[in-house]
Amino acid sequence: MDTCVFCRIINKEIPSYVIYEDDNVLAMLAKDMEVYGHTLIIPKQHYQDIYDIPEDILAKLSIVAKKLANRYKDKIWATWINLLHASWKDAQQSVFHFHIHLFPRFENDGLDTRPKLPKIEVDKDEFLKKIKI
Repeated sequence: MDTCVFCRIINKEIPSYVIYEDDNVLAMLAKDMEVYGHTLIIPKQHYQDIYDIPEDILAKLSIVAKKLANRYKDKIWATWINLLHASWKDAQQSVFHFHIHLFPRFENDGLDTRPKLPKIEVDKDEFLKKIKI
């Protein structure tokens, strides 16, 4: 038996509140909602993180995120949307099956999805030499 909770949900071993499903993607309400409409968008095939998921599947998840954002704007009057993804333990990934959190946002909802981080000094020219594609 697979121990990945999202794979078990996809296989209908664990109940969930599915709001979108196609051959590649499943979107469901989060078990522990952090805001009204908190949704998880996941690939039906198991991919661990951003490094593992194929680009075409990632694109399909993005398309579903946009569809849901528009739906939430129209149906629950969400004025903004935050998308959140974490890859790997040090980035606080909690379930090691790629997923995107979609947070519908509402005026004065008090949700802080952008904590204040300290500024750091970086030699951007040196960084570009290492990273530029």
